[in-house]
Formats: sequence, C-alpha cells, structure tokens
Amino acid sequence: MSLFVICTFLVLAFLGMPLAFSLGVSALVGLWMAGFDLLVLPPRLMNAVNSFPLMSIPLFMIAGELMLKGGIMDRLVDFANAFIGRMRGGLAQVAIISGAGLASVSGAAVADASALSSTLVPSLKKQYGLGFSTGVVAAAANLGPIIPPSGAMIVYAFMAGSSVSVGGLFMAGVIPGLILFATFMVLCWLIAWKRDYPLSGNPVTLRNILRELRRSFVVFLMPVIVIGGIVAGAFTATEGAAVGVCYSLFLGFFVTRQLKLSDLPEVLLTAAKTSALVGAMIAFASTVTFLFTIDMLPFKLAGLLQGFTDNPFAFLCLIAVMLLVVGMFLESNAAYIMLVPLFHPIAMQYGIDPLHFGFLFVLNLVIGMLTPPVGVILFVVCGITGVKMGELVRESWPFIVAMYAILLLCMIFPGVVTWLPERMGY
Repeated sequence: MSLFVICTFLVLAFLGMPLAFSLGVSALVGLWMAGFDLLVLPPRLMNAVNSFPLMSIPLFMIAGELMLKGGIMDRLVDFANAFIGRMRGGLAQVAIISGAGLASVSGAAVADASALSSTLVPSLKKQYGLGFSTGVVAAAANLGPIIPPSGAMIVYAFMAGSSVSVGGLFMAGVIPGLILFATFMVLCWLIAWKRDYPLSGNPVTLRNILRELRRSFVVFLMPVIVIGGIVAGAFTATEGAAVGVCYSLFLGFFVTRQLKLSDLPEVLLTAAKTSALVGAMIAFASTVTFLFTIDMLPFKLAGLLQGFTDNPFAFLCLIAVMLLVVGMFLESNAAYIMLVPLFHPIAMQYGIDPLHFGFLFVLNLVIGMLTPPVGVILFVVCGITGVKMGELVRESWPFIVAMYAILLLCMIFPGVVTWLPERMGY
C-alpha cells in the first residue's frame, strides 16, 4: 500500500498537480486501499493543523513581510556598506551581508530572494553583469532557512515531535550559518579578484560605521529579542513570532516610518497564501504518514537500512544522497512533511543526536532550493530579474559546492552543530 501511495503522489506531482492536492489524492487512495471509511479524512485533517506551534509559521511570515515593507532593506544595505568599504567585489559582499541580516529577521528564503532581487540586482549588474549578480543574490537568500529564526526548522521540529525543540534547532544553525556566511564572503572576493571586477564602495570610516550602527541598532534588536526569548524560555516559538510581528509594526510605523496602513492587506494576504499552502500539505501529509505507520513502513525502512549498514555516518551519507535527489525534484516543505516522520525515528535508532540529524536534514533541502531543475530560489530570481536559468545555475555552482562542503563538515564533526545547543542546555 505504501508504495502505491508514494507512486500516486509522484505521478500526480510530475503531471503538474499542486503538491498539496497530490498529497490529498494520495491520502484518499491510501485510505480506500486500506479499507477505511473516507469520512475519517476530515477530522484527521483538522486535528493535524489544530496545533499552537504551527501558528508560528504565518506569524514569522507576517513579521518578515512587515520588515520588508517597512524599509528595513535599505538600512541593512547601508549598514553593510559602512563595514565593507572600498574593495574588489565589495558590492557583492554587501549583498551577502544583507542576506544574512534579512535571514535573522525573516527566516524564509523565498521572501529574501524576492527582496534582494528587486533591491540589489539593479546596482549589482552595473558592475558585475546580470549572471554573477543574480548568483550572489540567490546564494544570499539561501541563508534564510539556516540562520535563525527559520521557518524550515519550525516545520521540521513539528513533524519530528517532542524529541526536537525549535529553540535547540535554532541554536544548531548558528555556527554552521556563520561559517557558511564567511565562506560566501570569501567566495565573492575570490571570484571578483579572478575576474578583475572594479573596486566599489566608499572608504571605511569610524564615523560612517557608528552612524549606520546607530541607525540599524533597533533592527538587529529584533532577532536578539525573539530568538533570545525563545532560547531563554521566556516564551514559546509561537509567542516569539507574535512578539516579532509587534516589533516589526513598531519599526515600520514609528522608526523607519515607511510602513503604511494600506500595506497591511497585502502583507496579510501574502502570508495567508503561503501559510495556507503549508497548512494544506501538513494536513494531507498527516493522513499519508498515518497510512505509512499502519503499513509498518518506518520499521521496514529501518530494517532495510540497518541491514545495509550499521554505521551512523554511512546512514547519514545515504540520507544526504537521497535528499540531494529529492531536493532537485520536490518542493522542500513537501519533503519535510513526508520524509521527516519516516527518517527521524530511524536516525534515533542509529544513536544520532536529534538536533544534529535535524540540522543536516534542513541543510540538505535548503541546498535543493538552489539546485535545478526545481530549485524554487532559481525560479524566483529568474522571474524578478529576467536572467536565463542556465546563466543563473552556472553562476550559482560555486556557492552550491560551498554549501555541500559545509554539509560534509557538519557530518564529519557533529560538534559544529551540537556544541552551542549543548551549552544552551538543549
């Protein structure tokens, strides 16, 4: 039965049916094959999404949209410019810093890609051409789900159950996220030096740094308040997301004064569309997961994998290869929802730290967002900037290779991921 359900989903998805509905039809087919009354489906769907932690997803999306509408992007760019100064590839490095700054307040790669593409690419392409400019922006946007707060990590923690906390997963992403950020900065400088791109930016002065630090200080207070509050236990991830929304409204209306009441309907509608899509996938996937459970699929997979290898590192390598393929063809939220309930329990049987496995899982699928043929970031950047897909992919490869190198580093040295969460009591 499980194989038939999986095949039904894949066929419908490749035929172009939206993934949420592909999951729904697969769930109906599975229930029919298992002999269940189809009336059991509506209450299962309602129970799946009737969850307080899931409210954090739309709230973080609203906070991110409010920050973008409120003119925060301009302050992040000015802040980055003040610190980078006049150097080769300086504007590209400004884009990476801006991406990291956006990641610390939005946690969503698609929103970051949209903001960076529309605001930075016009300036970048004057110095570097459209290809490299869009490659840098796509890489910077992909920092969103890695540097906390991360919507992807919230979905993973929800699907994994009580063995993974959102705060612990957030902390697991801090050190790898900073390493990846530094690697992207070095890559931009190397590529600019190799291609002899012109010097850009203004000389670094203490006066400019202090001025931009003062202007941007209230912006960077948001991740400190939200993430710090979640980690310290002052509030849950959902309550932290609500605090983020209130703080974003305060910044937009009273600090930058660029947010207008007329912007709020668009912000709410954008967040509602994305949240509805994620919610529908979670609801239908809960039934598919139930069918997998009664068919004993997790136990069968565990037996198969443990019969193939009893080495935890070999298991992680197998999962990495599988997720490489999955990420190339399947939207990441659908992958979390379908695969986490299957492979998270197996990883626990191998004795792998749940936060270590969770972060590796997220990073694998985040890389898939930048990998053809179905990399969602590629389509967003192409749609906004008009760059050809082939040119964008060619310029993105150095950053994709860097991300896989960080993935391998985290697999070989688990402490890179687990050291900070352990120090924070997770």
